[in-house]
Amino acid sequence: MIRYCSVAAIALLFVAQPASARDRRAGGKLLLTNGVTSVEGAAGGGLATWAVVAGNETRDGIGGKASATLVALPDFDLESYGAAIGANDRIELSYSNQSFDTRAKGAALGLGRGFTFRQSIYGVKMRLMGDAVWEQDSWLPQIAIGVQHKRANRGAIIRAIGGRHDSGTDFYVAATKVVLSRSLVLNATMRATKANQFGLLGFGGDRHNRYRPQFEGSAGLMISPRFVIGVEGRTKPNNLGFAREQRAMDAFAVWAPARNLSLTAAFVDLGDIATVRRQRGAFLSVQGSF
Repeated sequence: MIRYCSVAAIALLFVAQPASARDRRAGGKLLLTNGVTSVEGAAGGGLATWAVVAGNETRDGIGGKASATLVALPDFDLESYGAAIGANDRIELSYSNQSFDTRAKGAALGLGRGFTFRQSIYGVKMRLMGDAVWEQDSWLPQIAIGVQHKRANRGAIIRAIGGRHDSGTDFYVAATKVVLSRSLVLNATMRATKANQFGLLGFGGDRHNRYRPQFEGSAGLMISPRFVIGVEGRTKPNNLGFAREQRAMDAFAVWAPARNLSLTAAFVDLGDIATVRRQRGAFLSVQGSF
């Protein structure tokens, strides 16, 4: 929690950050159309990665963001913090560090009370075609491809529960469209992954050890230029024999009190985690951007 608060404070510093070069103007994207920060660090929704590029800048500049996220579940806590840079609305580089606290359930699972899994995620995203916002005369969405390399820290335990590897790489293609006439934000993503519980429990397993396509979808309604509500869903592979892995869903609200600041609150359902049932709780995130 201390680390979460520290990173949140860093994110808030972006609100007052001045331009660093005369030829860089203030960000040109419409409020909230660059998404927020996914749990894996890329620009998007809370659960889904979108085709948009991090930061407030368009093709005329370089933007970025820093974020802190807390997912508070009945039996576990997930903290995630990270940063991303977007160059000329074309390339995004991102980093995220996740911490999954088993709290009292760690003892019941034989790991020890407060046992924590950690994971680092390094991402690259490239926009291929389209513009999610400015091409309103076309139904063509903004399309991007990306790679996320994930490294978990509990290799011995991952292998003991049936996981094959403690690191792995996801590949995805995402399509995002903002329909201004209907105040809609839509996204669909296909991800090839072996990750167990986003990678925190390793990659591959005793049931399956191959890349399997998974779907991520988001739909949002822009209530005002500063406020968006919506829902997301995400499927996950079911690789481990000892515990069934289920799809994840959320219902979210995002508020932008300032151009460089967004606050996200959501109800999130991650299903069963490591034999512990019905992990539903709160998703809270703060993002500072430029």
